[in-house]
Amino acid sequence: MPDAEVILWSRLRRTGPLGMRFRRQHPIGPFIADFACISQKLIIEVDGGTHGTEAERAYDARREAYLRGRGWRVFRVTNWDIYHHLNEVMETIGRLAPPPPRARSARSAPPP
Repeated sequence: MPDAEVILWSRLRRTGPLGMRFRRQHPIGPFIADFACISQKLIIEVDGGTHGTEAERAYDARREAYLRGRGWRVFRVTNWDIYHHLNEVMETIGRLAPPPPRARSARSAPPP
């Protein structure tokens, strides 16, 4: 894994934001997601230097369309953001998860 992915994985693997559990290098169809949270259907893709040409961007767009077509949400983050704004990246990942369901209190329970 590139250095930026190692840094992000060190934060995600310790039970990521809001208790999300991520897998690294997770296969989805013909593609490999950098990081995937199965329960949230959330993919984190780390874009380094190999995502800059027109052909690479076109490949990424096709790949992302395939994943979204199967119900996955894709969050792209750059190496630079991981190196310089890791806390903000983690906060953003946490915001991508829906809030946990609230427990019903006895007062809000439907009548029998």
